[in-house]
Amino acid sequence: MVSPSHPSHLLNIDNLQAWYGESHILHGVNLHVKEGEVVTILGRNGSGRTTTLRAIMGLTGRRQGSIQVKGQETIGMSTHNIARLGVGYCPEERAIFSSLSTEENLMLPPKLKGTDGGMAVEQIYEMFPNLLERKSSPGTRLSGGEQQMLAVARILRTGAKLLLLDEISEGLAPVIVQKLAAMILDLKQKGFTIVLVEQNFRFAAPLADRFYVMEHGQMVQEFPQSELASKMALLHEFLGV
Repeated sequence: MVSPSHPSHLLNIDNLQAWYGESHILHGVNLHVKEGEVVTILGRNGSGRTTTLRAIMGLTGRRQGSIQVKGQETIGMSTHNIARLGVGYCPEERAIFSSLSTEENLMLPPKLKGTDGGMAVEQIYEMFPNLLERKSSPGTRLSGGEQQMLAVARILRTGAKLLLLDEISEGLAPVIVQKLAAMILDLKQKGFTIVLVEQNFRFAAPLADRFYVMEHGQMVQEFPQSELASKMALLHEFLGV
């Protein structure tokens, strides 16, 4: 069962339907996230997890239902106006500009009006020392892990407080995955709200306050961290973990 939304939640999604062209991908998604939570959406490839993040940002085709950010309905909003509410999306492909240096990539997005201005560059380099070392290197010279750090860092500088992170651990060395896990815990301590889409269960399991399990474009289970151990048989059935 998926619990109902509540006005105090930072993100409320009710009965969300979404399409790519004629393909109906999301079939009544319900999801809620409280301020300061880390929530992980688990599911097999093709279950609709990435489409859910893209739908929150207005990056799918037609959408129906309700998506509220800070109590404001966004279902009819354009992507740039959704971003201005303090929503940052880190796509799986990272979208680093290869012709720009690390620091130029970092400085590219504008700061959001009405926010606290986001993290200072000095704070970002403190959190990601690898980026400081590579600040003059072109985007193509960065490792996969460094590109992933840069993609997240770029959002943090804008002032976004609700982070949508899509498969950020995919294809990365275990030592980099550990650094990303530490980053998420650090951001949570700083008051960020994070929605993670992850295939890597071992990475996601210790980080999340709550879990959603998605199948065929719907949320089929929701449970807190405290019930994780008792849900392992069910997760094995749904995910093969």
